[in-house]
Amino acid sequence: MSLTLHGMGTAVPPGRVSLDEAIVLSEHVSEAAGPPSALLQRIHQRSGVRSRGSVLISEDQGETSFLDRVPFYGTESPSTAERMRAFRDHAAALALKASRAALADSGLPGSAITHLVTVCCTGFDAPGVDLALIAELGLMPDVQRTHVGFMGCHGALNGLRVARAFAESDASAVVLLCCVELCSLHLQYGADREQVVANALFADGAAAVVASVQPPGCNAALRLEASGSTVIPGSADLMHWQIADHGFSMGLSPRVPQTVANVLRPWLNDWLSPWGLDPASITSWAMHPGGPRILSACGEALGLKPYQLDCSQAVLHDHGNMSSATILFILERLRQSSSPGPCLALAFGPGLCAEVALFHLTAGRDETTQPLEQRCAT
Repeated sequence: MSLTLHGMGTAVPPGRVSLDEAIVLSEHVSEAAGPPSALLQRIHQRSGVRSRGSVLISEDQGETSFLDRVPFYGTESPSTAERMRAFRDHAAALALKASRAALADSGLPGSAITHLVTVCCTGFDAPGVDLALIAELGLMPDVQRTHVGFMGCHGALNGLRVARAFAESDASAVVLLCCVELCSLHLQYGADREQVVANALFADGAAAVVASVQPPGCNAALRLEASGSTVIPGSADLMHWQIADHGFSMGLSPRVPQTVANVLRPWLNDWLSPWGLDPASITSWAMHPGGPRILSACGEALGLKPYQLDCSQAVLHDHGNMSSATILFILERLRQSSSPGPCLALAFGPGLCAEVALFHLTAGRDETTQPLEQRCAT
């Protein structure tokens, strides 16, 4: 049974960071012990990120320097407790914006939601984002809540798997899935090259979907047909995401892109074969842009043309790597611009683990289709 994504919404903070400003901040937190300025600039230039959002950026007062607009990152690295207070202050508002957009896109009121799935790997708080969504969106008190936590950049695909399981077990279920990530809370101080690379890539964002097993209405829609996972043997030391004394620490080996690329094609050939598909059969691709190197290595391994990863590249360029929210940003762009047919989403995380989801992009139906709210009520 397929899960239809009836509504999608995305949100980024109003505070924007340009490439030049990101370099200034990176130089500031790297301090005298950090890499030379020329190296920092090369890392940022090659990151593929030209703009990103951060909840930590205060309003531009004209003559104020950029560093003055980011008082959170002063001369000393904030503690994990300070970073979690910032998460508590900012996460719910961003999640609400994305969720409101998804509900509006679906045409459903909050009271129609039966299951709420939240996804996050950049902060912890209870009562947290899920309770804020219930209170502010008019969700019913008996909505069933599930949180997918600390799974990294592929968390949205894990969340969609949970949503599909709920909907398959109850045909009347309507699931709101919301991913919110505040990666800018975890900028790391010092000279470690892997941390400098992580500082150059990550950003803040939220994305949400409203989904059920009801058929799509008049708008273009994505139907989740299947999902899968694999763990790459012998790769546990190549990526980590750990809670440290000064925020969450990212380890990212330069071997990650080629390690993933080496297993990708044989794995996907086997995984797609029960549906009579192979990578050449896929109409559109939503590949998580962990960075430009992983996009290029995986695209080459799969024999993709550069344009087939345009949406992934564009989201990285415009917003940075927003961890779990990123794949939903890409799927939303594909829903608006891609041709109907099979769509494959891929994302990667510590383990190394890879997650895959097979969607079918539909062109939608005519305007006489019964509204989703009526179909879900029957």
